[in-house]
Amino acid sequence: MTDVARLAGVSHQTVSRVINGSPSIKPETRERVLQAIERLGYRPNTAARALVRGRSGMIGIIGTATTLFGPASIHRTVEDAARAAGYFATSVNLPGVTRRALDDATDHLMRVGVEGIIMIAGHDEALEVVRRQRSGVPFVVVEGDLSKASFTVGVDQVLGARMATEHLLELGHHEIVHVRGPLNWAEARARVEGWRLAMSAARLRPAEPVHGDWSSESGYVAGLRIGEMPETTAVFAANDQMAIGVLRALHECGRRVPEDISVVGFDDVPEAAYLIPPLTTIQQDFKAVGRRAIEVIKQAIKGEDLQPSPLIIPKLVVRKSTAPPTRTST
Repeated sequence: MTDVARLAGVSHQTVSRVINGSPSIKPETRERVLQAIERLGYRPNTAARALVRGRSGMIGIIGTATTLFGPASIHRTVEDAARAAGYFATSVNLPGVTRRALDDATDHLMRVGVEGIIMIAGHDEALEVVRRQRSGVPFVVVEGDLSKASFTVGVDQVLGARMATEHLLELGHHEIVHVRGPLNWAEARARVEGWRLAMSAARLRPAEPVHGDWSSESGYVAGLRIGEMPETTAVFAANDQMAIGVLRALHECGRRVPEDISVVGFDDVPEAAYLIPPLTTIQQDFKAVGRRAIEVIKQAIKGEDLQPSPLIIPKLVVRKSTAPPTRTST
């Protein structure tokens, strides 16, 4: 830092203020210091700065079900947003969800001195841990039942499901089957709710959802059942992986998509646009989720009064897997 100050022709304290983002520095002085930092390849000693400030500058992330596209995408965007905000992110990924595992993960993060914890929690069990947590640092919950934590960030899952179902209704479909996710996931329940609300608003009585577990295999099994339902003209799958399985099963059953039956997914995985046919789906803005999670935890760490964070609005992406029914459903 002394070398930077000498090269820029400023004091040691001025360099420190530039590094810490002080607004009181003149633009031309800031630019001169930044050029000196770049020329010398200077990198602040984060550990030393943390000792001086009495803060670790670390945020903990607890990830669950990280093999699934949604949770994995959120985990990555939270880490990216944390780095962009000047925090170090340290993660604990849990292959399975038990209260003991979640408690151990929280204890580990507390021992390394995190200032706050972001939990990517689709499971009800994970949310229960948050409710019982008395760690002394802020917890921000992403995904899951957002009514069960003080600080929450999420996408409007009910709205997304309604958008998917209303798209099919507007095309003229009446017999719309829903392939649901596991009901110990709040997102799965919310997507069932959105589907039912849209069907009810259209004065249609939906059949019972077909069970799935988020996997393409479970979507395939569901699709074989749906292939034997000649009255069904449309399917709304609770995620794209299950929709992929549905597409394969319908093909094997001789049901053409979208000529005989339309299919909508949820998530907009990268492969969705390259399937045969390209998949109509609901897109979640995972980057916005990550940024908002960091904004909320920064405010919570500072002790600011937080208003409930508005849900992020999803987007319907229409591709070639949906079309008006070629016959009238019964």
